[in-house]
Amino acid sequence: MTSFAPTDPSPELLDPDRLAALQARIAEIGADGWLLYDFRDQNPLAHQLLGLGKTTRRAFALFPVEGEPVLLRHAIEASSWHAWPWASRTYAGWKELETELPHLLEGLDTVAMEVSPKSAVPTVDRVPSGIVELVRATGVTPVTSGDLVSQYYARWHEGGLEAHRRAATVVRDVAHGAFQRAAQHAAVGDPVSEVALMQWIEHALERGGVTEQVGCIAALGRTASDPHYHPRGEGEQIESGSLVLIDLWGTEPGGIPADQTWMAWIGDAPDDRTIEVWTAVRDARDRALELLMARYAEGEEIRGWEVDRAARDLLDERGFGEWFVHRLGHSMDRELHGSGPNLDDLETRDERRILPGVGFSIEPGVYIPGEIGVRSEVNVYWGPDGPEGTPTEIQRELLILSGD
Repeated sequence: MTSFAPTDPSPELLDPDRLAALQARIAEIGADGWLLYDFRDQNPLAHQLLGLGKTTRRAFALFPVEGEPVLLRHAIEASSWHAWPWASRTYAGWKELETELPHLLEGLDTVAMEVSPKSAVPTVDRVPSGIVELVRATGVTPVTSGDLVSQYYARWHEGGLEAHRRAATVVRDVAHGAFQRAAQHAAVGDPVSEVALMQWIEHALERGGVTEQVGCIAALGRTASDPHYHPRGEGEQIESGSLVLIDLWGTEPGGIPADQTWMAWIGDAPDDRTIEVWTAVRDARDRALELLMARYAEGEEIRGWEVDRAARDLLDERGFGEWFVHRLGHSMDRELHGSGPNLDDLETRDERRILPGVGFSIEPGVYIPGEIGVRSEVNVYWGPDGPEGTPTEIQRELLILSGD
């Protein structure tokens, strides 16, 4: 049977004791209110922030900078909104909706909504263009709610950091175990395939309690030149003399995911080209980490695009910039690819501030088609004491495993 009850009976946005803090946040971004719109989970950010169960009609929840919030919902959906603690208005037909919306927004000039100019930040751009048109028709200008989404949706929940640390330890250990397995098989002339190694990794993660949002990539240096490589059939054989990339991720139930990429050479000493590319990628990663630490120490804000630019500039300096073809990092929250700030000045220019309580990956890479692919990935949580990286001991040198 379908349930129309809210999924969370007391989300933060519906707590009257926290309303003043929310209104202060809205004022900080220069909006007169935050207008959360949803229709059948079309805007999952609003849906979860409001703790909704199943809804089948359009609804608008307005949180003004001054005064109490007001809900505009369909007349048949009282049960879906029974946790709403403030006044509500109803409509039944479209004419009523288009009459009530201007009344709801009366006296406001701007409202924050899940929109993004030119869809520059797709994870925030959740409100359909037609709804934006309806709001504009009232004389009110929608502005992006990006920083509010970071604060109220992407911020790690209580216990999230501890859960993430546990997952990060399992992920690290499984990556190292996978390299050992590949090296041992190669040493006796019985190389394991990319797909067989991926299957082993996923099973090992699950045995370690990392059972949700689980996945991995295991690729030779050449096949890893495709950043989102997925092998055909069994993939390539991992023989002695191979560069291997392992990217793996997942979380314990209800936790914050861990997402790491490790690199190893199976066999004796790697060639100079491999070392050159690996060193550039590692240094780009470290430059990004250094910038984060410096901004925190100086008490200055930092935005996602700036961190990407720092790493990208270093790879440009080393002659590999054209082969770094994706953003530096993605937001991580309740989802592996979250809705908070991305570290991005390539695919988009993410100008959202990195706020306390959010997390993200840092994963520069060099991908020269048909030749070599190298990536190094760590995760960062921006806590009260500044940026904290996981795993605690990040990879400094290319791992070399002979299988002995």
